[in-house]
Amino acid sequence: MPTNDVVLASGSGTLAQALIDAIEEGSVDARIVAVVSDQPDAGVLERARRHGIPAVAHPLPKGADRAAWDRGLTDVVAGFAPDLVASAGFMRLLGDHFLARFEGATINTHPALLPSFPGMHGPRDALRAGVKIAGATVFLVDAGVDTGRILAQGAVDVLDDDTVDSLHERIKVVERRLLVDVVRNWR
Repeated sequence: MPTNDVVLASGSGTLAQALIDAIEEGSVDARIVAVVSDQPDAGVLERARRHGIPAVAHPLPKGADRAAWDRGLTDVVAGFAPDLVASAGFMRLLGDHFLARFEGATINTHPALLPSFPGMHGPRDALRAGVKIAGATVFLVDAGVDTGRILAQGAVDVLDDDTVDSLHERIKVVERRLLVDVVRNWR
């Protein structure tokens, strides 16, 4: 029986597209019941619409009450009754209210081999540290910053001439594969 999944994303939506493609080609038994973004003009919303998936913007206005925004996000996502929430390039921390409702059923992708290089700049931090192997992680979201139980990881060699962008692009390829694999194997 397919899972009902909500995807949270903030940007262009390449992670979401990988999941959409896998579902449409039949390699993942799931339905994306909604894509939710904190950015009203995010490309991921248009990607969702092109595939007939409800696309919802839930922005956090500058100076807004963060807890109220989190409660609103929780209500939006809960309205789609998901079995799984996939944070796929969502650039906001999920708050206490959201986690009280969806902890244990929310996964996140991260462009680093956690627990190394948590936070917003995994590829940059890996290059600055001089590591020879970087990668991607999919983990269960908890109240910490990139601290949840690791579900899957994949390595990427760091090349001598890598820039943050070139390394991040290769990491994204692994990140997409890991996301699809974790959703495929979800309960």
